[in-house]
Amino acid sequence: MSRPMLLVFLLLVLIITSQFEWRQQLVSDVDTNPRDSQKQQQISNREEVVKEKDEMLNTSNFMRFQCYKAFVHSSTLQIIMSQEKNIQRLNELVRSLREQLQQCRRSNNETLNGSSSSLNSLTENVIELEQQQILED
Repeated sequence: MSRPMLLVFLLLVLIITSQFEWRQQLVSDVDTNPRDSQKQQQISNREEVVKEKDEMLNTSNFMRFQCYKAFVHSSTLQIIMSQEKNIQRLNELVRSLREQLQQCRRSNNETLNGSSSSLNSLTENVIELEQQQILED
């Protein structure tokens, strides 16, 4: 998050420095009226101050917009990363549940197989007992 902020700051410095116009005032060799020249100079200075204030206001608004954009971008990335972590956790849970289901199925099959073999041996024992009884009678 500090890298985007640094980039925004550098961008703003670049914009601010490029917006300032360094002007050289040309002094004319012949001044007919010093008062007119002073008034013109004051007007020019006032215009320059107004332009600088306007540029600074525009730069400030641009800077705010860029900061907001960077914040929204970083927030979006954080949300995406959080959701990816949640998806990974869910995938792990699904994998664990599948393994548990397979273990239960194996256990049930073993129990059924054990029961059927026990039943078979019991059936055989009953048949043998019946045969013995028939032979004794």
